[in-house]
Amino acid sequence: MTSAACTACGATAPASAWRCACGGPLDLPLVPAAGLRDLPDVPELGLWRYAPWIPVREAGLSMGEGLTPLIAAGNGLREVHVKLEFLSPTLSFKDRGAAVLVAGAVERGAQRLVADSSGNAGSAIAAYGARAGLPCTVFVPQSTSAAKQAQIRAYGAHLERVPGDRMDTAARAIAFVEEAGATYASHVYDPLFLQGTKTFAFEVWEQLRRAPEALLVPVGNGTLLLGAARGFAELRAAGLIDRVPALIALQSERCAPLAQAWARGIPGPVEVEALPTLAEGIAIARPARGAQILAAVRDTGGCILRVPEAAIAPAAADAARRGWLVEPTAALVWAGALLLRGARVDEGPWKTAQQLASRTLVAPLCGSGLKSG
Repeated sequence: MTSAACTACGATAPASAWRCACGGPLDLPLVPAAGLRDLPDVPELGLWRYAPWIPVREAGLSMGEGLTPLIAAGNGLREVHVKLEFLSPTLSFKDRGAAVLVAGAVERGAQRLVADSSGNAGSAIAAYGARAGLPCTVFVPQSTSAAKQAQIRAYGAHLERVPGDRMDTAARAIAFVEEAGATYASHVYDPLFLQGTKTFAFEVWEQLRRAPEALLVPVGNGTLLLGAARGFAELRAAGLIDRVPALIALQSERCAPLAQAWARGIPGPVEVEALPTLAEGIAIARPARGAQILAAVRDTGGCILRVPEAAIAPAAADAARRGWLVEPTAALVWAGALLLRGARVDEGPWKTAQQLASRTLVAPLCGSGLKSG
């Protein structure tokens, strides 16, 4: 497996490391997606049909993740396409990253997995760990929805509920990893997770036969945004697209360290207190890859917006009336799409975003409403 580079200090780290000695997150080199245009249609492989561009040899770990539908939103929402990521095996986009991360852990000889999550990543790691025959411990905040906790337990994982927020949960998991000598299956730190989520971009390109002008993405730890940015960059490096879509990142107004940093024009996330929000999946007050997310958005000419809390529940109801039962974090994305197509704004970041998304806009609905109970 290719060695990784630190996104903070630039040092090289072995592929088996989950973070740099300086504490920074790691990333892998870009792999130009040359040959993707001629890829045979083998849908039964799921995202592993992209195996030539994924640096993992154990490519057999699959439950049919990937190849989610991309459909027109309709009902007057011109050129808005919705990617139904909530139809993944564990009902969230996190299956993309989990399949590759766990396959890589098997390749490295892992005996036990440890993960921390607000719910969806924990469910995905637990499921793919079960598929690989690896015992798994998942740490979650006490506030995680009962449905997500039940799902994690159903896969046979040991669930640890942690008082406090997402950062407290991550700290407990890291301490456990160091004590137990287990493999840290971190969707935030392990660069293989982004190798899975980059397939989102490959699929959008195949389904549209081009890149959209803009991509609307919910951002907490940024694993979908960074994966999509990488995937489109690899398409561009292969000469298959001329430009990477503008990344329009969305955060809840009640936990918006990246949106605040964007508004102030600073390169790293602002220190904030995470207030209660329906969008629990992105309530990350101190994202480890925050500077990397801000740079990715900036490089694509995109922007980062705060979605009003009051818009989330109505957007969930609107999505359900269109046939999509989604969790609140996904509803936040739909709220953003509705605002971009319907709001009358004269200036400010929403006006900028409307201009970026004036033509083709792709919005992923990342998690199922069945997880919200």
